[in-house]
Amino acid sequence: MDLHLTGKTALVTGASRGIGLATVRSLAAEGVRVVGAARTITPELKEAATAAVSVDLSTPDGARTLVEQARAALGDGIDLLVNNVGGGDEVVLGGFLDADDAQFQANLDLNFLSAVRVSRAALPSLVERRGSVVNVSSVNARLPAAGPVAYSVAKAALTAFGKSLSEEFGPKGVRVNTVSPGVVRTAIWEDPDGFGGKVAAAAGVDHAEFLKQLPERFGMASPRITEPGEVAALITFLLSDVAANITGADHVIDGGTVKTV
Repeated sequence: MDLHLTGKTALVTGASRGIGLATVRSLAAEGVRVVGAARTITPELKEAATAAVSVDLSTPDGARTLVEQARAALGDGIDLLVNNVGGGDEVVLGGFLDADDAQFQANLDLNFLSAVRVSRAALPSLVERRGSVVNVSSVNARLPAAGPVAYSVAKAALTAFGKSLSEEFGPKGVRVNTVSPGVVRTAIWEDPDGFGGKVAAAAGVDHAEFLKQLPERFGMASPRITEPGEVAALITFLLSDVAANITGADHVIDGGTVKTV
């Protein structure tokens, strides 16, 4: 299927690994010139992207600086925006009383306000070019009891934000959609020292065995977890003109974790 993306420009945040890196590669394969943004620029991102920008999007100034550098690197405006940056490694396990104000603020800054700020900076270009936005949220927005409360609340805010943007800017030619993955095979889960390792330790299970048990533990209909490339393929499709009348929707890709309609 020709997605008619050749010659377009894109900005992808959280692009150094996982879903973000897979999205950069997917868009580049469709002929898109992509700027990938991350706090740490990896060799893989340098190879895949037209340009890579190191930036901390948990700060107010990061978004404005990023969009300026992205436009300079592309020599043009921005057609496509993927707000993918988000925290998983820094999530603290425990209940509501274990999450202080600093934890809530850190999650809001990285998982929600980063998208608000980057979108605000990029929207003049997106409106001018009748572009498209995909925000990467999480099934935690629909299953707030399933994970750390501060993270789930921030992702729920991000999902609501996407719907609001789609309503305001749809008449101006900008489409905004949300993609909500469940468990994805990324370092967040596979790193023994990362979030997945912490969850396994808290459950008293060997990390390798825990990864094998994830589909059953999460009640998934699928016998396996999602691959980053599968999420990237969905994002790429939604950004394309082939999906020209899809907007304001939250697309879950979770192997059947969410059971509600």
